[in-house]
Amino acid sequence: MTVALILVGLFVLLLAGVPVAFALGGLGLGMLALGGFSPLMAPQSVLSTLDGFVLLSVPLFLLMSSVLLKGGVGSDLFGAVQSWVGHWPGGLAVATIVSCGLFAAISGSSVATAATIGTVAIPEMISRGYDRRFVYGLLAAGGTLGILIPPSIPLIVYGFVTEESVGALFLAGIGPGIALMLLFIAFAIVYARVFGGYTPTEAADWRTRIAATKRALPALALAVLIIGGIYSGAFTPTEAAAIGFAAALLITGGILRTLTWRKLKEAAWDSMVTTVAILLIVACAKIFGKAITLYRIPQEISVWLSHAVDSPLGLIVLIGLVLLAFGMVFEALSMILVMTPVLLPAATAMGFDPIWFGIFMAVMVECALITPPVGLNLYVIQSVGKASLADVSRGALPFLVLMLLTVALLYLWPNLALYAAFKL
Repeated sequence: MTVALILVGLFVLLLAGVPVAFALGGLGLGMLALGGFSPLMAPQSVLSTLDGFVLLSVPLFLLMSSVLLKGGVGSDLFGAVQSWVGHWPGGLAVATIVSCGLFAAISGSSVATAATIGTVAIPEMISRGYDRRFVYGLLAAGGTLGILIPPSIPLIVYGFVTEESVGALFLAGIGPGIALMLLFIAFAIVYARVFGGYTPTEAADWRTRIAATKRALPALALAVLIIGGIYSGAFTPTEAAAIGFAAALLITGGILRTLTWRKLKEAAWDSMVTTVAILLIVACAKIFGKAITLYRIPQEISVWLSHAVDSPLGLIVLIGLVLLAFGMVFEALSMILVMTPVLLPAATAMGFDPIWFGIFMAVMVECALITPPVGLNLYVIQSVGKASLADVSRGALPFLVLMLLTVALLYLWPNLALYAAFKL
């Protein structure tokens, strides 16, 4: 009964338009007061949350992403990939997916990936005759790769909440991220062959390919530097974020010379706004998490789940359905912050590895990014492409199915995620 009342209260606050952070924090504070607990637990929880070395990587990765965005690196990546695969069947779609994956590997942000690549790819693909809904869905789904392919802000937050290694989570995301990219590419090629309707692109000459690749090479080197440095143990994810930010300044300001002082100030401002929003959600979710822990709600739900299902497959299907339902209301970080303490105990009790479960949750959060009414990437592509939300949502539906297929693959082959993570 208590769980139902808390969920109803949370949904009422969200539907009333209360920002997620204030809904979580206010409800958590109210629960502490009604339960007779000291209200001093709230500021103590906030202080202990924000005073963490791991969370320092969040603003640094966001700064790196913003600098690369303002420096036009996304356009360079798209141009380089297009020069190599643009003449394939569905070549522009393939180039878009690969560009999303590459930009995700140097930004860690799904929104930045969707907005950056979408700005370049949407007009190009539509002018070539691709179906608008397909284009919108492709970009909305492609942007979600920023959650799975390291560096990833949601995986950093998951690692912070569960006290698992962020480096191991980053490495665990590589295999499923590549698998999801390959599924997207295969679907794009099949779609292009079956439905056609687009104008094929002529193969670029070698001079164009080499020139485009040289321009994109520094950004590719940055991705290798970040992932390789974490994998080799040369630096921690937080140190990788600082090095990545410095390298992004060098690439856009020194090598490409596309970053001006005005753009740098805009990048700093955008990063600050996003950082404050993320940390506010994290802090308020910590208050809510403290309250539900004192009420023993995670333990009760864990016991209920254990009694409701008696097999690992049944549990993961049930958790997946719960996450899909919550994804229609919560945005990505809120899902991880609220649902991880509730669902992880039941998953570990059933034998699931916490690192594997983090990647499973990341894929389910990807699904949430392209499911209305709160799918953030849908709104990004709607804005960039000046499209209707209905068209973007319908275009994203096949890619949602492919994400769920990736979840099934992850369940059947856990080492897709765990092999690289255990090598750390």
